[in-house]
Amino acid sequence: MAADNIGRFVWYELMTTDPTAAMAFYKQVVGWKTEPFDKNYMMWASSQGPLGGVMALDEEAKKMGARPQWMSHVGVADVDAAVAKVRKLGGRVHVEPNDIPKVGRFAIIEDPQGASISLFTGTEPMKLHDRSKAGEVCWSELSTTDPRAAFGFYGELFGWKKAGEHDMGPMGTYLLFGVDEKTGLGGMFAKAKDVPGPPSWLYYIEISDLNAAIARAKAKGGQVLNGPMEVPGGAHIAQIKDPQGVLFALHELNRSA
Repeated sequence: MAADNIGRFVWYELMTTDPTAAMAFYKQVVGWKTEPFDKNYMMWASSQGPLGGVMALDEEAKKMGARPQWMSHVGVADVDAAVAKVRKLGGRVHVEPNDIPKVGRFAIIEDPQGASISLFTGTEPMKLHDRSKAGEVCWSELSTTDPRAAFGFYGELFGWKKAGEHDMGPMGTYLLFGVDEKTGLGGMFAKAKDVPGPPSWLYYIEISDLNAAIARAKAKGGQVLNGPMEVPGGAHIAQIKDPQGVLFALHELNRSA
């Protein structure tokens, strides 16, 4: 794994009950194209190239408690060493280190609060995309029961640093993290007690026209859960559930700044 990829989100994978319908939905809403990797796996592609993939959630995964969701892969220097560290730090391992021929090695883990994420070491360096461009996953957000503890876990595992914080009043503090103190990759905050489900990651896709994208999502059977709303810095966001029940978010930069 190239040094530039360490601690960064390098791939985003949608596990869903209906890949064909999901591909049609995201193509329409965010403008992605799809490219076959092989006969069993389709990749998402933006104008900068592949950024993730889509796959069916199989029965075995369902029996293990997996649900339709987006899963990110974070670059590590050595998957096996990172898995050992996960266990030492109190996390769990859902999928032991596995090789993907000619691609790399991965493992799926769960942090001590219950959110899942994947570790990845590529056979070849992976090209980092410009996250400010339309069609890119621009922000990764963790809703968890203990943001400080979660930040400690991921800081030890990925080397993430605190990149700032925002006071959200009664909702607590929104903690920004990145590979250094200046480069924000995402945020963490306390999950409201009345919000169902376990701690989880939410991924934001950059869009050039948020209102138009929301209209397309609704027309294709998506449900807007929150937004559009302004966030610090003047950007606007919306959180959406796709027709298969998977949560994702859209983000439009403040282009007047």
